[in-house]
Amino acid sequence: MEPAIWTPYCGAAPGPGELLARWNFDPLVLVGLIGATAAFLRWAPADRAQRRCFLAAMALCVLLFVSPFCALTSALFSARVVHHLVLTTAVAPLLAWSWSRRVPGSLGTWVGIHAVIFWGWHSPPVYGWALSHDALYWLMQATLLGSGFALWSAVRRATIPGAIAALLGSMVLMGLLGALITFAGVPLYAPHLVGPIAWGLTPLEDQQLAGLIMWVPGGGIYLLAAMRMLALWFAREQAVA
Repeated sequence: MEPAIWTPYCGAAPGPGELLARWNFDPLVLVGLIGATAAFLRWAPADRAQRRCFLAAMALCVLLFVSPFCALTSALFSARVVHHLVLTTAVAPLLAWSWSRRVPGSLGTWVGIHAVIFWGWHSPPVYGWALSHDALYWLMQATLLGSGFALWSAVRRATIPGAIAALLGSMVLMGLLGALITFAGVPLYAPHLVGPIAWGLTPLEDQQLAGLIMWVPGGGIYLLAAMRMLALWFAREQAVA
């Protein structure tokens, strides 16, 4: 059993045999997702593409907070990292592309704020606090998503060179954090000292996997976005020429 202090929102760490039964039907979450979707479709001035982006974001939120994947994040730190990456590099940009209003603040400011928030929540003591109380858990989710949304909104409205620079900077910061976690050498995250064992992983192996996920695919998402922006830049230059 996990230490009593760790009471993550998604419940105690499940074993492989019980995972599929661990759906989260928290009424507040369900009402929030359904209400947000209904409100957006009813009142947001969006075209068809924007509506599709918003619905895709809501579908991913169901995966993260309602499906058994929510419970898996209580067991595996690597699953928690996947959760955070989906939240900040998939849900956040989808919401940014579905929302037309400008977010105040410069691109550089949001790169820095998002990095500080992402690094801060993955500090072992702060991470432990986030799993000790539901309010702190939701504060973690809200700040990760909110800062990610602001970053991608700023990227969307920036010049192409500025967007590329911001994305590459975010890639480096994500990769550096992933590398530090990968090569830590000792388990750092107390809430995951027991859960990984049922899944055939030692706590250190789970942590190393989490670091690699953050380092390679996590940083790679920003690199791919930067390459996409670069391709658009070249296409525009060729069209002008």
